[in-house]
Amino acid sequence: MLVSGAAGNFPAPAVALSPNGFKSVVDIDLLGTFHVMKGVFEHLKKPGGSVINISAPQAMIPMAFQAHVCAAKAGVDMVTQTLAIEWGPLGVRVNSVIPGPIDGTEGMDRLAPTEEIREAVVNSVPARRMGTPNDVAQLCLFLGSDAASYVNGAIIPADGGWAANGARIDFESLMRAMGGKG
Repeated sequence: MLVSGAAGNFPAPAVALSPNGFKSVVDIDLLGTFHVMKGVFEHLKKPGGSVINISAPQAMIPMAFQAHVCAAKAGVDMVTQTLAIEWGPLGVRVNSVIPGPIDGTEGMDRLAPTEEIREAVVNSVPARRMGTPNDVAQLCLFLGSDAASYVNGAIIPADGGWAANGARIDFESLMRAMGGKG
């Protein structure tokens, strides 16, 4: 089993995003995920092999100040589904997990740096809490197990219903809190 969690992110309005900033996130998220999967393919090629890519809500829900991440993670999910088709007949399942707001992670520290923004995020999650790394790990363990032997090409949120509720972070407040323009 491979869990691939390549991720780069920083909030930036598209007009201020440099070509290198955009490319860096695409290189880390999309190219990094692809190269890791391709690099371990021979070790996975057997009945029961499993790849779990860690994606992001930005793959399916556009978010202001996240154009680079939206493009990269949408690519990750499309590569996930494409390789599920190509590698499925060879015994390898390929799925994506989309974590929502996960407490205690660098991503949440960056995207919700103040208590006010953290509270707004929690209030936007129908479960009314942030997830934990264990919430994501449990889903990954399931997807890598024989219990998920017929799950292939799935893109599954672990987000307390956040995506169903629009998965919105108030990035304008975030930018103001960080001293930028929003």
